[in-house]
Amino acid sequence: MWKLTRPDNQHDKLTRDNLLDLEDHHLVRIELVREDQRQVWVLTKRGHGEAKKLLEPKGIRISALREEKYDPVTGQLLGVGYDDHAAAVTSTAAELHRAGIGHRLGFTTEIPHRLADGFVQRADLVVRAPAAGVPVMLLEIDRRTEDAHDLVIKLRRYWEWGQLLPKDADRYARYLASNGVTDSIGHEKRLWRRVYPPTGREGLVPLAFVFADTTEAKVANTVAVLEEAGRRYWAPRRYQSLYREAITAKDYSQAVPVVVTTLEQLTEHGADAAVWRRLGRKDEQTLTDALDNPDGDALYRRQYAHADAEDERRRAAGREARRPVCKRCGEKFTDQRWAETTTPGYAWEAGSPFMCRNCYADYRAEREAAAKVARVQAAAPPEPDDDHNQEPRKLCDLFRRCG
Repeated sequence: MWKLTRPDNQHDKLTRDNLLDLEDHHLVRIELVREDQRQVWVLTKRGHGEAKKLLEPKGIRISALREEKYDPVTGQLLGVGYDDHAAAVTSTAAELHRAGIGHRLGFTTEIPHRLADGFVQRADLVVRAPAAGVPVMLLEIDRRTEDAHDLVIKLRRYWEWGQLLPKDADRYARYLASNGVTDSIGHEKRLWRRVYPPTGREGLVPLAFVFADTTEAKVANTVAVLEEAGRRYWAPRRYQSLYREAITAKDYSQAVPVVVTTLEQLTEHGADAAVWRRLGRKDEQTLTDALDNPDGDALYRRQYAHADAEDERRRAAGREARRPVCKRCGEKFTDQRWAETTTPGYAWEAGSPFMCRNCYADYRAEREAAAKVARVQAAAPPEPDDDHNQEPRKLCDLFRRCG
């Protein structure tokens, strides 16, 4: 309460005084005192009713009433089940809020996510902090009371929930889902987008595992199991592209972004420090850096554009190498002339496929001129034959009979 309501205060006196005042008005009560002497306060029935009037009209859901029940024999207060796990959840929310990640009313707990088989996976904590670059994130708080493989199962369930479609999904989306190709369905058509806002990044809703009250060795072992056994759900894929060798970017569109940290790190360094490690990465980063995908969609677009330009350049160079050359003038064909001489069904109209348009026009003109000359010569009368005309005179002189 102190860290959630007054994160800038160095002590909890103001919060404690306000709780005491609420206690005087029978709105809150002390349920138990923990081993570290911190008191756990809960709403009374009257306080629960007042809180519902205040918060529910604003769309803020409040938890169920924790009723006071006493043992009929001993008179001991029963149902004091507010355990260390719940305290760790509240402390995690407080540390996030103290770092400016999430408004104090932007945290909700025990949010149900119903799967197709009817099982309900409840998130320990959900934070919505768009101003901090985290529109939504689910958190699982683990005090190492669960087996590591149980956490893998939780991860799988969140991934499966991210694949679900709403009941009123269009027919084509239902057809794709029934054939096991949910990857082809846009996220805006899936159920999770009816519940949460867009994440601003590729993939499904981010999931954080926060470990509390445990050792570094246990955390390391658990994270190793999550990375190995849960790879199917958090790991990106290779892009299916024509330029496979040129694309090193990863496809995160169907992955659950998973980050891990410890409550001790959040308390010591702050939730806005480099205390978050993304599964698949070695170093710890700030939360937004850990959730970002520098090797994802943005890199893919750049690499694809570069590879496409290189391919276009190679194809253009190859095309230029195949471009025909005029046999008369040695000039390369224009694109239009090349198309004229190679288009099936029209090439005969273009004439010789070995000459450019100008040279072919000159060639046609020369042919026509030569043909014209030939026609003129064929139509002209024959010229007199001088040798034939002189023959009779010679005979005349010989016989002296020419008059």
